Amino acid sequence: MNDRTKALQALAAERWRISLILSGAMIFIYFGFILLIAFNKPLLGSLVFPGLSLGILLGALVIVSAWVLIFIYVRWANSSYDDQIARLTRKGLPNKKISQN
Repeated sequence: MNDRTKALQALAAERWRISLILSGAMIFIYFGFILLIAFNKPLLGSLVFPGLSLGILLGALVIVSAWVLIFIYVRWANSSYDDQIARLTRKGLPNKKISQN
């Protein structure tokens, strides 16, 4: 196995690790909210402010947390992953001139 292949495999493993961590965080947040709905409805019905219950607030935070986790992944992909992929693919391409017809 050459260095390029090892680097691609390490990068793929890192992508899986990041994806699983972020997916696990989203699953934890979502199912935590669902379990609160199932087992502690009175808590979620309590008012935080007049007209705003804790359930509505937490539901909105679940949606916002999904956006934040997406932002984290996109930021990581743009700052690290894409650069490394571009560097590795440039290494693997032969230096040929493309003829223009």
